[in-house]
Amino acid sequence: MNALKGQDKKMPQSLAQIYVHIVSSTKERYPFIQPEIESQLFAYMGDTIKQMNGIPCLINGVIDHVHVLSTLPRTVTLSKYIEEIKRNSSRWIKTKGNDYQKFAWQNGYGAFSVSSSRMDSVKRYIAGQKEHHRTVTFKEELLEFFRKYDVKYDERYLWD
Repeated sequence: MNALKGQDKKMPQSLAQIYVHIVSSTKERYPFIQPEIESQLFAYMGDTIKQMNGIPCLINGVIDHVHVLSTLPRTVTLSKYIEEIKRNSSRWIKTKGNDYQKFAWQNGYGAFSVSSSRMDSVKRYIAGQKEHHRTVTFKEELLEFFRKYDVKYDERYLWD
């Protein structure tokens, strides 16, 4: 105990730096994410992430799905984090007019860990979504992620 004598007593810190790449589709891949609202939608999703103490690194997508690269806040579970991003953005998009009243996200999602050494590569991939999806479907993309990350899945539940 003498070793602590005269030293400041400080609370221990809990630190984390966990990057996650989230992929989420609109319900039945309906083309809701129109060019005229996509930048606003991505910004709104980024604000939601910040409110939960996450750091949005890059958000981009195409007409029927989005990719989110962010930190995972250390005090929020992954499922709660994604639920809040989807819930808040769904509520927001419905304020954008009659064309968006039936907007919904697919129930599920894909979430993949990203090491800090792969951040630049993942950012390039997310930034290039429009070009990428000129030749690759969302289904092909997601199945490739599952193969790459060795994720076991039941295809009966993938495409609601």
